[in-house]
Amino acid sequence: MNEFASVLDDEAVAVARVLANDHVADVVEALNREPRETAIELLCAVPFERLVEIFDQPELESAPELAAALPRAKAGKLLTAMSVDRAADILRELDEPARSELLGALAPPLRATLLSILGYPEGSAASIMTTEFVSVPSDWTVGRTLDYIRKVERTRETVYAIYITDKDTQLLLRATGLRRLITGEPQDSILSVADRMPVTVTPLTDRETLAQTISKYDLLALPVVDHGKILGIVTIDDIIDTMVEETTEDVHRFGGMEALDEPYMKMGFLAMIQKRAGWLCALFLSEMLTANAMQSYEGELEKAIVLTLFIPLIMSSGGNSGSQATSLVIRALALREIGLRDWWRVALRELPTGLVLGSILGIVGICRIALWQYFGFYDYGSHWMLIAATVGAALVGIVTFGSLSGSMLPFALKRIGFDPASASAPFVATLVDVTGLVIYFSVALVILRGTLL
Repeated sequence: MNEFASVLDDEAVAVARVLANDHVADVVEALNREPRETAIELLCAVPFERLVEIFDQPELESAPELAAALPRAKAGKLLTAMSVDRAADILRELDEPARSELLGALAPPLRATLLSILGYPEGSAASIMTTEFVSVPSDWTVGRTLDYIRKVERTRETVYAIYITDKDTQLLLRATGLRRLITGEPQDSILSVADRMPVTVTPLTDRETLAQTISKYDLLALPVVDHGKILGIVTIDDIIDTMVEETTEDVHRFGGMEALDEPYMKMGFLAMIQKRAGWLCALFLSEMLTANAMQSYEGELEKAIVLTLFIPLIMSSGGNSGSQATSLVIRALALREIGLRDWWRVALRELPTGLVLGSILGIVGICRIALWQYFGFYDYGSHWMLIAATVGAALVGIVTFGSLSGSMLPFALKRIGFDPASASAPFVATLVDVTGLVIYFSVALVILRGTLL
C-alpha cells in the first residue's frame, strides 16, 4: 500500500512540475489524464495567472465541474479574469445552483454580459462570441489608436482587427487590420487607413455559416452585429473548437449511436450502454424485416438452396453503395455545396452512377461464378449460367436502389427537421438489406422460373 501511495505521489509531483513549467496545452493534456479529485488538488495549488491560462483552454475536460469545485471566491475571480466567451461556455454547462452562485459572485457589468451571451441559442454566433475586442471612435487618429491598443492588448481576445464605430450612434462603420494601422502616420485619421465595411453576421447565425464565412473571406475574426451595432466578435479559434465538437457528434451518429457528451475514456459504463443500446435495438428491430422478407421466399429457397450462397454478397453490396451515397450527400449538405432544392439533381446524378456501379459489380459476380464453375471449386449445377445472370442482374438493381435511396434519405431527414447525420451508414444499410432481398428474389423468380423455381 505504501509503495502504491509512493507511485501516486511521484505521479502527482511529475504533473505538478508540468503545471509549473510546460506549455499550457501540455498542462491541459496532463490534467485530462488525472482523476477529478487529483486535478482539483493540483489546480488549487497553481498560481492564479496559470490557473486562468489553463481554464481558458477549450481542451480542458470537465472544466465546469472543476471550476465549481474551486472555492467560490476563487472561482468568481477566475471567471472574471478569463475570456468572456470561455467563461460563458463554462457557465452554460453548469447546473443550478452552482451557476447562480458563480454568477452572483461576479461584478454586475460582467454578470449582465454573460447573461446576455447565455440567453442566445447554443451554437449561434452570439453564444460563442467574445465581447473583448478592440473598438475605437471614428474621430480618433492612428497614433491614439495605437496607444490605446498598447494599454488594452492583454485584456482583448485579438488586436489584429480594429473596429471603428460612429462616436455618437455607436454604429459599426469600418474595420482595419493592425498591419494597415502600423503603416499609417500617427496624425492620420483612423478612417484613412480603414478598409471598407467589414463582413458581418447576425447574432443567430449558425456555426456552419460562421465557418463558411470565415473560410470564404479568409478572416481571423468575424463581427457579430445587431441593428448596426457590434455586439462581439467570433475568432477563428472559436470556430475551430466548435466545428471539431460538431464533427465529432456527426461521426458518432454516422456510426449508429448517440453523440457522446464526454471523451470516450471518461464515459461511465452505464452511460456508454445508454448511448449505444437504443440505436442497436432500433437497427436490430429493423433487421428483423430481413427475416420476414426471407420467410416470404421460403418456398423458393427450398427449391434453390444455391441462392442462399449469394445473400451476404447481395446485401453488403447494396448497403455499401447506399452508405457511399449518404456520406457524399451529407458532407455536401454540410458544406452548402447543395441545398434541399437540389434533390432532383442529386437523384439524376446517382441513378446512372448506381447503374454503372451495379453493372461493374454484376460483371465481377458473373465472372466469379463462371470461374468457380470452370475450375471446379464449386458446382452450381446445370443451370449455373442462369444463376450467374440472376446474381448479375440483381446486383445492378440493388446497387442502383442503394445509391438512390442513400442519397435521398438525408434530404428527407433535413426536410422534416432532423439532422442529416442521423442517416447513418448502419441505418441506410438496414434499409437496403430488406429491399435488396426483395429485389434479389424477384429477379430470381423471373430468370429461374421453369428451371430451378
